[in-house]
Amino acid sequence: MTIRPQDRQRTLLARQKLKMARSSHAYVRGSTAKFYEWLGQVKPACMPEGPAIWICGDCHLGNLGPLADAKGHVAIQIRDLDQTVIGNPAHDILRLGLSLASAARSSDLPGVATVRMMEQMILGYTAALSPGATRKPAMTKPIELIFREALRRKWRHLAEERIEDVKPTIPLGKSFWALSKRETGALKDLFHQDDVRDLITRLHNRPDGAKVRLLDAAYWMKGCSSLGRLRYAALAKVAGAKRDSSRYCLVDIKEAVAPAAPHAPHPSMPRDFAKRVVAGACALSPNLGDRMLPTRLLSKPVVVRELMPQDLKLELTRLTPAQAIDAARFLANAVGRAHARQMDAATARSWKKEILRHRSRTLDAPSWLWSAVVELLSIHELAYLEHCRRYALDEPARAN
Repeated sequence: MTIRPQDRQRTLLARQKLKMARSSHAYVRGSTAKFYEWLGQVKPACMPEGPAIWICGDCHLGNLGPLADAKGHVAIQIRDLDQTVIGNPAHDILRLGLSLASAARSSDLPGVATVRMMEQMILGYTAALSPGATRKPAMTKPIELIFREALRRKWRHLAEERIEDVKPTIPLGKSFWALSKRETGALKDLFHQDDVRDLITRLHNRPDGAKVRLLDAAYWMKGCSSLGRLRYAALAKVAGAKRDSSRYCLVDIKEAVAPAAPHAPHPSMPRDFAKRVVAGACALSPNLGDRMLPTRLLSKPVVVRELMPQDLKLELTRLTPAQAIDAARFLANAVGRAHARQMDAATARSWKKEILRHRSRTLDAPSWLWSAVVELLSIHELAYLEHCRRYALDEPARAN
């Protein structure tokens, strides 16, 4: 199947609707704007106000996972920073809580499990704010399995998964679409840039100053948030490298756009969208931020990064109640560590106190978190069913 550049928007919209109709959890992942629409209507007193730091801005379950740094060391960190801003860290906590609660419902877990998940979320997050916090919660089995898989992965796994073969070509089809002549020329020019070459050659012990040659490229249909954006996969070859793992590289080039997440008043954020994404990544997920480059392509801001075999998404489905509860604690702790590395001890201590200020006498989760998650779940469930209704009504048109 070949998708012409002029047909991309229509095809992307159809795929986005399909993906969001698959489950209420998938709908929550793809409806960031609805989350912030609700947040904009909430009275400030209903939400704790944390220190103005870099936050993910879209901290759902699928945006956490194993990430390798430039030397191949792997840690579970935030893996998507499209929405990153300097803002209120409570927004990340709430977005993660909604995502975990939605995943629990998709796994047919009882409501009591969701209650315990919210409790463990707060325990895991606040533990990361404690002075000298070095010990991480134990990984629940599903997360541990994904993490171990990440440690085992090599270049051939990435090549077979993303481009279906280790041969130096990108096969056009469902995920990769043909480029226009203008796009092809712009990508060739991009790989002649010194900063792009420097980004690629500093990974995998490649020769300094080695020539990097673009072998193949395609438009990449990926995720629910790619609608209308530039998104490319590029396969390049590094001269002088001896092994396939260092000779070839698969590069993700993604347009950066204005965030939907609200930011703090008068933040010292870069105005360039790509520079904002990289600055947020460096603060929150150093494994990822050190591998990213902000630049421009076709007069638009883009972020360039080489994909590493160890980079994986957490896909947690069909969890047991115990696994879901443990996962909530571990993942909230990972987010807490991303926030805490931007705070001094006094700020972290004050923020921890503020989070726990509204703790219920009978529930370890603060009342602000519980009430917000319950309300957001109901809003998103109704919106999901309405989305499915519209999708079903459009089926005759799609069939024709």
